[in-house]
Amino acid sequence: MAELILDVKDISKTFPGVRALDRVSFDLRKGEVHALVGENGAGKSTLMKILSGVYQPDGGTLTYKGKEVHFQSARESSEAGIGIIYQELNLVPHLTVAQNIYMGREPRTALGYLDDRKMNVDAAKILAELNVDISPAVRLNKLSISKQQMVEIAKALSKDSEVLIMDEPTSALTETEIDELFKVIHKLRSRGVGIIYISHRLEELKHIVDRITVFRDGRYISTTNYADITMEEIINKMVGRKLENMFPVRKNLPTQKKLLEVRHIVHGSILRDISFDLYEGEILGLSGLMGAGRSELARAIFGADPRDSGDIIRDGKKLDIRSPADAIRHGIAYLSENRKEEGLAVKMRIDQNVTMANLPEVSKRFGIISSAQELQATQNYVDELDIRTPSLVQVVNHLSGGNQQKVVVAKWLFRDSRILIFDEPTRGIDVGAKFAIYELIERLARKGVGVIVISSELPEILGMTDRVLVLHEGRLTATLRTKDTSQEEILNYAAGLGA
Repeated sequence: MAELILDVKDISKTFPGVRALDRVSFDLRKGEVHALVGENGAGKSTLMKILSGVYQPDGGTLTYKGKEVHFQSARESSEAGIGIIYQELNLVPHLTVAQNIYMGREPRTALGYLDDRKMNVDAAKILAELNVDISPAVRLNKLSISKQQMVEIAKALSKDSEVLIMDEPTSALTETEIDELFKVIHKLRSRGVGIIYISHRLEELKHIVDRITVFRDGRYISTTNYADITMEEIINKMVGRKLENMFPVRKNLPTQKKLLEVRHIVHGSILRDISFDLYEGEILGLSGLMGAGRSELARAIFGADPRDSGDIIRDGKKLDIRSPADAIRHGIAYLSENRKEEGLAVKMRIDQNVTMANLPEVSKRFGIISSAQELQATQNYVDELDIRTPSLVQVVNHLSGGNQQKVVVAKWLFRDSRILIFDEPTRGIDVGAKFAIYELIERLARKGVGVIVISSELPEILGMTDRVLVLHEGRLTATLRTKDTSQEEILNYAAGLGA
């Protein structure tokens, strides 16, 4: 059995109104990949922030390489050899890729000046190891979200960490990039690096994981060799109950009434003459590889991106949509995949976020916002969506990623939109909360709402939708009835290969 490099015993941590960790234990061996799983709010990220020196525990012990340690800062933990890749990117957009990778550790010349040449050369070596085609000299804000995520990974690898914490590292990556990341993980494991791997994509664990530990509601549940546990057992331990189905049963079929007609949408080479219909009560999937134009199509319908040509028709009437405000007025809502920048005001409270898209509804008396109405509306959605928070006036930035996503959903539900476009609605959300979102989407469709779901997870597309549109390089390559198709057929069309 490999030597322990990290041993956590009875760690506790309390925030105002929340017991985040309650005497949890966890250990990591050299050269192993140890998965840490649990629902949002289970305490995974809190423990990782303790290991990385961001938080200090209220009690318990942390032993690293045989010695008890008390990290007082992220720098102290990093210098000891513990690296972390956060779910939310921790990069500076206006700096170059190399500058981000070596921030605070920039190489210097003999005269003490920054050695940009060496920094670029060293960064290029790390990116090559990841098999990522990114120039070290390009500014970060010129890159896609998935490539920025690879820069975050390169930054962690550059520190030669002995323990590497990966918090949802694949959430924004393509399948090809995920494969490259897994190759790097296998290399690191062979070098004796201990890896703590956190992911809500449970199906990917089988490719890399040695052991798995489950947390629930801030408590330790179990640690098991991955080969000795089934997926069903993992999910049952995470949620504390048996989930009979991963997806809700569709209780109605779409009507024949066209709710939305999209005709000949063109936007440069990004969107090339795309047309489709959305029916009342339909859940329509939108699939394709990264860069196929899925989000760009959604943003064009919502007025967030311009259209060179094309029409958007609702209930038989052509709409003049030139901005998101126009789309919202016509009952169209868009839940962006980038919730922190485009879906939330993270420094404002939950109640303020839920009601911000429909302030007239809580300002009926003299145009003054009623705090009581805001709180009542918010309470309804906190209950319905199981948003885990100590208070309705909690600042959104203090919520877990999954609970932040639920606040975005609540905002558009309060607007009573008739057409909802969900862009990666369950990214960063745990398996139990995913089912709650799926149930919510199904209920909306049952009420006659038209729903478009963009997802990179094909099981989600196949499990949730009535039809699926497949895009390849900005073109619509197939419109398929979900019950009559398969992952293989969708992937073929997504790759431009046809049936």
